[in-house]
Amino acid sequence: MNVAVRLPGRIGPRTLLITTTTAAAVPLTGWALHAIALHKRLAATQKDPLTGLLRRDAYTARARRLLSRHGDNTAVVMVDADHFKAVNDTLGHAAGDAVLAAFGFRLAAWAGPRAAAGRLGGDEFAVVLELATDRRAQRLEQLVRMLHTPVVLDDGRTVAVAASVGAAAPDVLGTRDLSALQRAADAALYDGKHSGRAVVATAAHATTPSINGRRAGRPGTTAWGRAA
Repeated sequence: MNVAVRLPGRIGPRTLLITTTTAAAVPLTGWALHAIALHKRLAATQKDPLTGLLRRDAYTARARRLLSRHGDNTAVVMVDADHFKAVNDTLGHAAGDAVLAAFGFRLAAWAGPRAAAGRLGGDEFAVVLELATDRRAQRLEQLVRMLHTPVVLDDGRTVAVAASVGAAAPDVLGTRDLSALQRAADAALYDGKHSGRAVVATAAHATTPSINGRRAGRPGTTAWGRAA
């Protein structure tokens, strides 16, 4: 089929005669495939290759959007793997990587696809998700149970694992600021360190001094780059 397109000016329709054949679809298909490939490459740069969770910048951007949109129906959850150095020292770094990968999978499964789940560095993770007040305690208990389930390695060995969990909620602390909520959740986490239970931050936790949105004095805070 031939289509004549007339543009303003003296250019005649014969000059702009366009033949619409199946060949015309080829470059469009090529561009579509290119766009899909580009999108996949961009998405890959936003994720931690070991755990599949978001890298810090991507996590921070999505977390702030969730807090802005959903406000009091959200929670900020901080997670530290317990005794992780001992896993590396006794079983090797491959086993440590397997534990981190398992934690990443469990956090993503627990939080769901609409949440912001990120690896902040080492064995430290964060999640921001929609979480109604009346389900908060139950869901946090579920997370603790998931993170305390042993990890089975490829060679059949079983690794006992545990994690400390702290949470902060805008409706409790009266703020949607990500850094303030992370600081409070981090302080709550350390109040319950190695206790096997999740601790929800109170107003007292919000006054804890911080560096880059994390509890001052925790390992690695002075070396962090952009504030979350």
